[in-house]
Amino acid sequence: MATVDRWLLPDGIEEILPPEAARIEAARRQVLDLFQSWGYELVVTPHIEYLESLLTGASQDLDLRTFKVVDPLSGRQMGFRADITPQVARIDAHSLGRKGPTRLCYAGSVLHAKPRALATSRSPIQLGAELYGDASTSSDVEIVSLMLAMLELWQVPGVHMDLGHVGIYRGLARAAGLPGDTEQQLFDALQRKAIDEVTELTAHLPADLAGMLRALVNLCGGREVLGEARQVLARAPSPVLAALDELLDIAERLSVRFPGLPLYFDLGELRGYHYHTGMVFAAFVPGSGGSIAQGGRYDDIGADFGRARPATGFSTDLRSLVTWGSALVELPCGGIWAPDSTDAALWQVVRQLRAEGLRVVQALPGQPAAAARQADCDRQLILQAGQWQVAAL
Repeated sequence: MATVDRWLLPDGIEEILPPEAARIEAARRQVLDLFQSWGYELVVTPHIEYLESLLTGASQDLDLRTFKVVDPLSGRQMGFRADITPQVARIDAHSLGRKGPTRLCYAGSVLHAKPRALATSRSPIQLGAELYGDASTSSDVEIVSLMLAMLELWQVPGVHMDLGHVGIYRGLARAAGLPGDTEQQLFDALQRKAIDEVTELTAHLPADLAGMLRALVNLCGGREVLGEARQVLARAPSPVLAALDELLDIAERLSVRFPGLPLYFDLGELRGYHYHTGMVFAAFVPGSGGSIAQGGRYDDIGADFGRARPATGFSTDLRSLVTWGSALVELPCGGIWAPDSTDAALWQVVRQLRAEGLRVVQALPGQPAAAARQADCDRQLILQAGQWQVAAL
């Protein structure tokens, strides 16, 4: 292999250079401080685990995105985390085992064997918050509100929200008694809004159920969609009507908290259908080409870890947040250049200045004076009258 190839990185794997790395780290600290102010406790999960833990239960959809290796100590198959949410669910269900609501948050890099979409990173920095132990819509409203507060903190412009509820389609599909393959085909057709395919796949169903399933294709738009859905789905099974009531309640409460926030509803949008159990949501900004943050309810995610609990949460890619946000970050600039010296008095002055939060760069042997500017220093330590003093460079 040519030497130059040593510098190449795999597709979708990036390194982060200064000052972008400093902005991302500043955003991480600010957002985690925000989460903490809402009562969310930070957890840190391992980068690699046994595959059974990473892909258990609702996490099976992650299989194709998970890098797999064999543990040389145990001989068992392991995987690099592709999503932190299942790990946090294990912490809530098994490691903590608390009663009542638990609020947890996290921030860390994940690795995808395959990107979510073309031209997207395979090594995003996932940041998110999860609320366990409460099945009410109040938890969903809190999680969405926290996500919007995060976007507001980072001054992401033009945010609009998409809201849906997987319980609507799931309730209709169960009432129709669709076999697994047909349900999946109908699911795929709804995502593409392929009305002809939806019509064909529901042709054998009772007229009421077929009509309601076909109506999901067009039940999308503003707040008026919920009123229209109430009429179209009036004869739907009770779980479907309950899901619609939940969505309406959440929408009304969000409108009170964020009166200027554009809300878009799509009852045929089943993002995370095989993972989520209730409301699903995503935040978009013009020109992003995809959601900047997303989440939903995924009750009983901890069942495979010994304790099924209601759960709702959201996540974002920290780098996307920084890219689309316009918040100004005061990065450290300037500094004090200290000469290369073994003088103990100089060392004490350098220590004191650093303890005061100042940036001090000490020269290494043979470094020219021009190195001070290259190190972004605008001041220097000089010896005057036997004392080390800070002076302009």
